[in-house]
Amino acid sequence: MTKIIVVGGGAGGLELATKLGRKLGRKGKAEVTLVDRNRTHLWKPLLHEVATGAMDPGIDGLSYRSHAHNHGFSFQMGSLTHIDRDANTITLAPMLDDNGKPMLSERTLPYDILVLAIGSVSNDFGTQGVRDHCIFLDSPQQAERFHNELMNRFLQYGESESTDDKVSIAIVGAGATGVELSAELYNAVEHLGAYGFKKLSPECLRLTLVEAGPRILPALPERISGMAHKELRELGVDVRTNTMVVEATPDGLKTRDGELIPATLMVWAAGIKAPDFMKDIAGLETNRINQLTVKPTLQTSRDDRIFVIGDCAHCLQENGKPVPPRAQSAHQMASLAYDNILARLDNKPLKPYVYKDHGSLVSLSRYSTVGSLMGNLMRGSMMVEGRIARTVYVSLYRMHQVALHGYTRTGLMMLVGRINRFLRPRLKLH
Repeated sequence: MTKIIVVGGGAGGLELATKLGRKLGRKGKAEVTLVDRNRTHLWKPLLHEVATGAMDPGIDGLSYRSHAHNHGFSFQMGSLTHIDRDANTITLAPMLDDNGKPMLSERTLPYDILVLAIGSVSNDFGTQGVRDHCIFLDSPQQAERFHNELMNRFLQYGESESTDDKVSIAIVGAGATGVELSAELYNAVEHLGAYGFKKLSPECLRLTLVEAGPRILPALPERISGMAHKELRELGVDVRTNTMVVEATPDGLKTRDGELIPATLMVWAAGIKAPDFMKDIAGLETNRINQLTVKPTLQTSRDDRIFVIGDCAHCLQENGKPVPPRAQSAHQMASLAYDNILARLDNKPLKPYVYKDHGSLVSLSRYSTVGSLMGNLMRGSMMVEGRIARTVYVSLYRMHQVALHGYTRTGLMMLVGRINRFLRPRLKLH
């Protein structure tokens, strides 16, 4: 039986494993295995909500084992360390428990087709002190770490006798993650005051958003960027553009101009790269940020048995520019990889990947949502904001849920979410 392994349970990897499991696994036509180092799945674009407590990963996380059982594939928990292209095997690292004791030994899994959907991690560009003093908002664990630190800072502020102290937070990188986290923090402050956190109000927050480029949200049209900038300034965010951070210290961020931006809680969201262990793994071709170079069919340039999707794929568009690392890219790649894997098994020609930009949306929490939609009836781009933009933004997550669960279950999950708005606190408080 054909063995298909998907490494990485992010948006693209989990959607692909689910579709392959339904099509091939349930019918005994292939053995489909998903590998991930975590036990649960969270949609990465919502990590800023985990960080502020607007989303509870203990409730909203999807169990890989449960999902695998329901959709015809198996799940292996582990981290990829090696690919043997001659033996057609991958090696998973030994796993330790929370006390550092061995839990699972090193394992070797055979494959006929391998899909790498490992995603990306934050890129600190070698900036001094960042790894020691900043939180990278690129995983559920990091998001929860930020949430715990945030709750501690608010508790300290409530007990402080000084009226001058503020909760100082600095965010480096004004892309979607940095901008959405900034707005969500003000939403969190307004809600937490109702749950017994003393003295909390928007005025207690000193939030600085630092961007090295000339404007925030550089991937969006300038008009949308300007709207978001104005909204953040009205909330109270100190937006610093054309500001290069050269060092992170325990007291804050040092800029190239010698200024110290004071902060006790710092987030680095200034770029991404594929994990360092991916660099030239198994002799495969990689670029400067460790992404694996793929052909238009999403197969690696040096091995047709290995497909790559999502943020860890270096895939060029027709205009010569790389496909941007977005959730919509991962979703589209997962769909094409699914078609091409079935075509390969049936000895049929494979299709090339064509990236379709449907636009970008950025949520400013409950205050606003802004963005642009592409490919509308006017065959151009349409600027959207407010309720329309918010509806479209939420629908992107619903589309991901539909891909995993189908329409019926997604509808039931939406109903449960509505009910929980009355049963659960607005924010995670622990």
